[in-house]
Amino acid sequence: MASDKDSMPTQAKKPNSIGRIVFVVLTVLCFAYLYYRLNGAALREGLSLLDYMAQVFATVDWVPWLFLMVGYSIYYFCIDTLVVTKALNWFIADIKFRDIMPIRASAYIISLFNEQIGKGAMAYYLNKRHETPGWEVGSVMLLIMFCEVFYLLVWAIIGYAIGRDSLPAVFGLIPYIAIGASLVLILWISYFQGRILSSNTFRDRRIFHAFRQAKPWHYGAFFLLRSPALLGAIVVYAVALNLFGVDASFMMIMPYLPVIFFAAAVPTPMRAAAITLWVILFPDNEGQMAAFGFVQHNFFILFNAAIGLVFWRRAQQELFSR
Repeated sequence: MASDKDSMPTQAKKPNSIGRIVFVVLTVLCFAYLYYRLNGAALREGLSLLDYMAQVFATVDWVPWLFLMVGYSIYYFCIDTLVVTKALNWFIADIKFRDIMPIRASAYIISLFNEQIGKGAMAYYLNKRHETPGWEVGSVMLLIMFCEVFYLLVWAIIGYAIGRDSLPAVFGLIPYIAIGASLVLILWISYFQGRILSSNTFRDRRIFHAFRQAKPWHYGAFFLLRSPALLGAIVVYAVALNLFGVDASFMMIMPYLPVIFFAAAVPTPMRAAAITLWVILFPDNEGQMAAFGFVQHNFFILFNAAIGLVFWRRAQQELFSR
């Protein structure tokens, strides 16, 4: 018995340690690559790195960019809240859009530190405020995260089909990834519908409530509901790039954004993975792309958190007044 107890903490710590090491290594690689590329660009201009980046920032048309990003952040918040509302309506209870807004916005504050904890806070709020079962709400949040991956992958395929001739060679992997992901999704849905491994009881756990209830049309509906956010992002990012002095069209941005949004989900400081990817994809504009990636992604998450502050008092009142 003693040996079993002793082994459990070691087993629990090992994955965490490996995760931290991977996180640190990835972060160091991203920042080292960015320094190498930016310092090289500065030397070619005969400038120090600090002067080079100051020059880049000085050329940006900031006022139109600010209005553009504020408008997009509010637009995204509305789409995001609609998706959460519909998912809860499908699988849990009839909760109104206006009742979801305070907690969806407030969760953005927590998501500054950890997206999963933000989702957990939503589950806790809905359990307390609307008496919805916590595990079932958690399953809806998990389903949304699962669908997000496939939604971005579908748009990556669409973008690849449109602009394959102008994309880096590595994007040729997208069709193969899509085929593999499609097989996974078919097997996933079939399993939770009980069509395969029907005697297996793993699917019966409460955390998989939404997956058991979800029909194929739910996944399609998620894609349709979420897609306006990406279509809006294509317009916003293309216009914003031009404000940073980079010539970019909507069709050029379309295949890039889903991949960059995947990178933005990687938990690196200041969205370093996404910034690095911008520099890789636009190698002739290192300084502009580093500045663009830094302010674009970080402003978005910070302004979303500011939206959360607007709703924070209401969320607290609704949570603790019961």
